[in-house]
This record gives sequence, C-alpha cells and structure tokens, in this order.
Amino acid sequence: DLRVGKPQIQYSLSEGANALGFTSQAVATQLRAGMLGDIVDNIQLGNQNIEVIVSQTGPERDNPDGLDQALIISREGQAVPLEVLTDASETRDWAKITLIDGVRTISVQANVDAGKANAAALMGDLKVNWIPQFEAEYPDLKLELLGQVAATAETATSIVRGLAIGMLGVFLILSLQFRSYIEPLIVMIAIPMALIGSIWGHVYMGYDISMPSLIGAASLAGIVVNNSILLMQYINKYRHQGLDIARAAGQASRARTRPIFISTTTTIMGMLPLLAETSAQAASIIPLVISLVFGLLVSTTLVLLVLPALYVILNDIGATGFKQEKIGIAEAALKKYSA
Repeated sequence: DLRVGKPQIQYSLSEGANALGFTSQAVATQLRAGMLGDIVDNIQLGNQNIEVIVSQTGPERDNPDGLDQALIISREGQAVPLEVLTDASETRDWAKITLIDGVRTISVQANVDAGKANAAALMGDLKVNWIPQFEAEYPDLKLELLGQVAATAETATSIVRGLAIGMLGVFLILSLQFRSYIEPLIVMIAIPMALIGSIWGHVYMGYDISMPSLIGAASLAGIVVNNSILLMQYINKYRHQGLDIARAAGQASRARTRPIFISTTTTIMGMLPLLAETSAQAASIIPLVISLVFGLLVSTTLVLLVLPALYVILNDIGATGFKQEKIGIAEAALKKYSA
C-alpha cells in the first residue's frame, strides 16, 4: 500500500524573503486565493445570495510554467514575483500513509497459488533465506507477519488445544468404562496410527499439509477409537470366558475384522466423490478428506494387528492388571475354542 502520489511542486522561502516582509503563510494564502479563488463580496438578488469569487484565469491556473511569474503582494504593497521569493523543487510524495498504533506502516501482500505451494512453506523459506538479511540491512525496521500466517498459527494452536482436551475427555470416559488406566491408552493407540495415515495420504496424493488437513486429522481422534473400543471389549469378553490372553486377542481380532472393515469401507466410499472432485470450489476441502480417508484406512488396518499384540505384550509384563475370573465354564470354554 505504499504508492507514489502525483507530481508536486514544493516551494520554500528563499533567503532574504523575510527581510522583504514576506512569510510562508502570506505567500501560501495569496497562492491559494489565486489558484482556488477567494470570496470578496456577497450580492443579494431577491432570495438568492450570490458570492463574488476572484481568482486567476483558467489558462493561468492550468499552466504551471506561469506560476513562477505570479505576483505576491507584501504588506507595504510591493509586488514581487514568486520565483524571487521562493525556491521551487519538483517532488512526488506518497499517495497514502498508513499508521497502526501511531507507527508508520507499510503492508506487503501476496496471494498463494495453492497448486504450487502453501503459505507455511513460503514463509518458512522467507524466514530462513530472506528475513535475516533484511533485518540486518534495515535494523530500524520492525517486521511483523500477519494475514494467513498469523491466522494459521492461531488456528493451529486452537486445534492442538481442542485435540488435547478431546483426548483427555476420551481417556476419562474410557477409564470409567474399562475401570483401568492402561486399557484406555491401548485403545487410543489408534489416534497416532490415524495421523500416520493422514501424512502418507498427503504424500501419495501430492498435497501439502495445510490447515484443512490438520482439522481433518483432529477430527479422526473421535472416529478411529470406536473400532478400538469394540476390539478391546471383545478381548475382555473372551478373557472372562476363560481364554488365555493370546487366544483372546486373536479371537477378538478375527471376530471384529469383518464388521470393522465394512463400517470403515462404507465411510470411505461415501467420501470418495469429494476426494475425486476436481472443481476449484472443492480444492479447499480435499486435504481434509485426504486426512479422513487415509487416516481411517491405515488406522483400521493397523488396529486389528497392533492393538491385540500390544495388549498381549503389556499383559505379559503385568501392566494390564487383568484378573481372569475363575468360573466353572473356563475349562469348557477352552475346549470349545481349541476345537
């Protein structure tokens, strides 16, 4: 927003002008009266009040070259040409001066071509390769990054804070459900798995991670734990029926594979039309859909393998604290599932 204004002619009083009785105010007042006119009288004609304005002629006002020959009258009535009284210089001032909190400010703005880069990558390059040299060359200038960069940082902080609160809420609810502090953590292992899928999905699709990507990744936290909860419940169910930990984990994984894949597949298929959309209107939400689709796909696959294995490992070191019920049907259950 720093644009050069129109050409100007600046006048300053020359040496000796004060001795002749001229001041800057007097010269400026007479120039203004000649160029813009001055009201010298009012004539009342009936109900109309007519102002009598005296000014230079049109050709005189339109010709800058003749301005130097304009006569300035002193208080003693002496007429002196303007070029004698003043020193003239041609300049161009700024068309607009912006102040923020009383500080003179210049704004530099740019739009990002989302198909080639993103604001975060560009600003990262500027911070490394350009800003240090700029600040070293102009130490009196203060550089502040605003716009999309500031909004992205604020939104990212809000997303991280919201995700942390949401994960804490999930952990507390699962702790009450399972009456354990370890099993909720095992269930929540699906969340980082979903984030891994989101990252690799962006790499595979050729998209940079942006703010919609983070929003989609944060939304996965409440989605992917559903399958983990059901899988954990089935493991505990089979353990209560008398199966050892390895058999219970394997049986639960086999029992939930089909329902989990069906529910995940229907969700992914419902979002595929958005993922395949090529219009400009959908470009902003495609990163969000990528996070959801690939996060669900990867987390679903890994949960069926990693969660039972992790549960068995933690149980072997005594971290789960599970006490197998000694009920009368334990031996029958073992024979049934062994067969």
